[in-house]
Amino acid sequence: MAYTSDFLRRLDTRGFIHQITDPAALDAAASAGVVTAYVGYDCTAPSLHIGNLVSIMMLRHFQQSGHRPIVLMGGGTTKVGDPSGKDEGRQMLDDARIEANKASIRRIFERFLDFDGPNAAIMVDNDEWLSGLAYIPFLREIGRHFSVNRMLSFDSVKLRLDREQPLSFLEFNYMILQGYDYLELNRRFGCILQMGGSDQWGNIVNGTDLIRRVDGRDAFGLTTPLITRADGAKMGKTAAGAVWLHEDSLPGFDYWQFWRNTHDADVARFLKIYTDLELGAIEEVLAGDINAAKVVLATEATALCRGRPAAEAAAATAAATFAGGAGDDLPRFAIDAPVSILDALIGLGFAASKGEARRLVAGGGARIDGAPVTNDAELVSAGSRISAGKKRHGIIDLR
Repeated sequence: MAYTSDFLRRLDTRGFIHQITDPAALDAAASAGVVTAYVGYDCTAPSLHIGNLVSIMMLRHFQQSGHRPIVLMGGGTTKVGDPSGKDEGRQMLDDARIEANKASIRRIFERFLDFDGPNAAIMVDNDEWLSGLAYIPFLREIGRHFSVNRMLSFDSVKLRLDREQPLSFLEFNYMILQGYDYLELNRRFGCILQMGGSDQWGNIVNGTDLIRRVDGRDAFGLTTPLITRADGAKMGKTAAGAVWLHEDSLPGFDYWQFWRNTHDADVARFLKIYTDLELGAIEEVLAGDINAAKVVLATEATALCRGRPAAEAAAATAAATFAGGAGDDLPRFAIDAPVSILDALIGLGFAASKGEARRLVAGGGARIDGAPVTNDAELVSAGSRISAGKKRHGIIDLR
């Protein structure tokens, strides 16, 4: 549909929208005045990763469109664990670790959102209301609105059961707690929109239904599509591990280098999703050399997350490191599916045999996207940049 609100037009043209519970009504609300929306983030690690970046950018566009974003820190729900997309239960963290993770994650949002001004972002922790709940009153007031039959049909539960993976009663309660979060935010802040990834659709719909059943008010849900790379890999994961947003977890150069190694087929889409560049500017960038466009993507994405000085320093380091071969002059190896680092080194001509490739890895001379390789069974995906020593570099392409 053709949206009238600045917010939904932005999301639509930049590729963020997968599902909306009532598109016309949400569009009307976003056109009529200031809307409050939230995204929740559990505190399972000291940093979020690139898989979380789509929703963070959504909050950013939401605020830039004149609306009020809420960042919900999951200090309470982290104690339970979200089963969505998981084959097994998460490791239980103690309160001290959750608090430390929460404090670390908070700093990430300061680069993306404005916490001052007329539509200042709000950060709140659901532990404030979840940990104090009385079990029986909660079941009577909230639990009675949730159908077990329906809960079993949602992907977050159904996929786990279909794979015959255990699902604890603790995790089964997660969607009830997330629905209750939405109800609390609706009551406290007038929040009428929850946003998240496509795997959260069932949880979000539960929340909108709960608000309607308990308080008789309308609320909305919006999800983004699952973002995958051209090689089919899920965003946020590489052969070298997760791509963390926090500088304490991943150096700025390695973060820049991840974006620089984007596959050609992904550059246009990622410029729209992961940078602030206007669509006209993106078209101009794409009209030129694809490798120059990748440098723009890497620099703009890094500037948002790590600051402009860090982005420019990374770009300068890369230019010096790969001088004379930053683009088409580098050796390339085309693959149909992820291959081992040994096969990648041989395919690029950096090793004549697997034995030689193993010695290169064992000696610390092999790197994937700037990160040292310690396991010779490590897999390499298309879009990765492989280094052998300080002067030999190559690119893995998708066939």
